[in-house]
Amino acid sequence: MAAVSRGLISYIRNVSLNPNQTLRAPITNYFIRNFSSDVLINHNDEIDVSNRIIEAKSRVMTPNSRRTGVIAVKCGMTALWDKWGARVPITILWLDENIVSQVKTPEKEGITALQIGCGHKKEKHLTKPEVGHFRAQGVPLKRKLREFPVTEDALLPLGTQIGVRHFVPGQYVDVTGITKGKGFQGVMKRWGFSGGPASHGASLSHRSGGSTGQRDAPGKVFKGRKMPGRMGGKQRTVKNVWVYKIDPARNLMWVRGQVPGNEGNFVFIKDAWYKKPDISMLPFPTYFSTDDEDVTSLEPIVADLGATDPFMAAD
Repeated sequence: MAAVSRGLISYIRNVSLNPNQTLRAPITNYFIRNFSSDVLINHNDEIDVSNRIIEAKSRVMTPNSRRTGVIAVKCGMTALWDKWGARVPITILWLDENIVSQVKTPEKEGITALQIGCGHKKEKHLTKPEVGHFRAQGVPLKRKLREFPVTEDALLPLGTQIGVRHFVPGQYVDVTGITKGKGFQGVMKRWGFSGGPASHGASLSHRSGGSTGQRDAPGKVFKGRKMPGRMGGKQRTVKNVWVYKIDPARNLMWVRGQVPGNEGNFVFIKDAWYKKPDISMLPFPTYFSTDDEDVTSLEPIVADLGATDPFMAAD
């Protein structure tokens, strides 16, 4: 479809005033407007689409570089005692064969990002568009996909495997997941209200929320009032989670504290935004293992706790 616009009048005026003017574009471009989602193209300029070659090799990380994140499965919580005897609450995360399932570049998608796939899934449990996506990229069928924005120097080739050695013990990470669903809950459980009196002066209002507003002025309940409602089941990010230990042989990672979600849920891990790690200690854009390296024989790596006993230093 096309529509004639005011450009036709401008074109006739320009021709009448400058009859010897050379047109830089076809005549129809001056007064015909196409109704489509195509981007307007200048036919005089050549489109330069560079053939980007992404190599799987280590590079130098800059302060502005941004690495990709990974997808992990929450295995549960436990507790460990470090070498000084301090008890450390631990959440165990399993990186289930993370690979790069799609590379997005400015020339094609307009952004620089990596799509990471985790786990395995049978073809009969996937939709046809999902199967077509994996077949087009030439990667195995994955259970979970997640896109992570990266800088151009952190792009990885398609099919690159990302293991737990992508992170270094002692650094901080941000963990995103879906919190546990609690269902419809009252104000005491949902918002921590103290509730009403337990005995005197209370009649069937021990756990109620109390008053929700005033009288005629303003004559309404303000937005944002804490009331009973559905609790949990939302995406939340726990920031500055400390990496205590990694196990390259089993692709396990121990982090201090809690992370969102139930056991068996997927969580998304990336470098901490506030407590940024030292760029000199991080493998960039990821860790590439050598051909002669036997991953199954590697020992777990624990974060450096220092040479001073914290209990003795307190005295």
